[in-house]
Amino acid sequence: MKTLIVEDEVMAAQALRKLLGEVSPEAEVMGVIETIEESIEWLENNDMPDLIFMDIHLADGSSFSIFEKVDVTCPVIFTTAYDEYALKAFEVNSIAYLLKPINKKDLRQAMEKYKTLVVGNAQMKKFMTQMEPSQKHYRSCFLMPERDKLVPLLVSNIAYVYIESKTVKMITYDHKCYYMNLTLDDLMDLLNPEMFFRANRQFIIARSAIKDISVWFGSKLSINLSVEVPEKIIISKAKVSEFKSWFLN
Repeated sequence: MKTLIVEDEVMAAQALRKLLGEVSPEAEVMGVIETIEESIEWLENNDMPDLIFMDIHLADGSSFSIFEKVDVTCPVIFTTAYDEYALKAFEVNSIAYLLKPINKKDLRQAMEKYKTLVVGNAQMKKFMTQMEPSQKHYRSCFLMPERDKLVPLLVSNIAYVYIESKTVKMITYDHKCYYMNLTLDDLMDLLNPEMFFRANRQFIIARSAIKDISVWFGSKLSINLSVEVPEKIIISKAKVSEFKSWFLN
């Protein structure tokens, strides 16, 4: 189990690390990070850990701002000296909220909850996979409003989808733009994952639209499409392996 500690108090980080070793010896601490800026940089350039311990008050602000910049996909156990942020914590990825000074009993309960959730989710995913039909049907066409008509938009004509100022836009190979009332997550459920890839929080890209791929700094990739895009499409280091696997399939 790979864990990350986000904590700006050295003594608190050392105490948590020692206590974690006693409660869950299998937990490997990948690093201890002290600031929001360093946390964002670390999460963008490393594989997502299995679990994060995160203090709420850091030297450069509230750790909740990390979730606005990075797509944190693993569970989080918040550690803090204040109890008024418990509700906000559970609006993100929190599975437990530990008040400082952290004791062994509370930490053990939090880790047992984590293990229960992880095992439960793994079993549920296995069950859902077994229950899924052998072939799922994905959208081949959307009906898009245009003036006083509904115009068919073939999925095969979609080059990419992106979100800008909370507005989701579909861009076609002939440079037309269609506005959608769905989220990118909703669209990924409708689009064939063999044809489309969720590059990051802003973009879904079509395999057939990829012109070439540039190596970007920090072991990231920059995806160049055959159509014009409003900004660079960057694949984070954590998603590079997933992208290559998808693209080469």
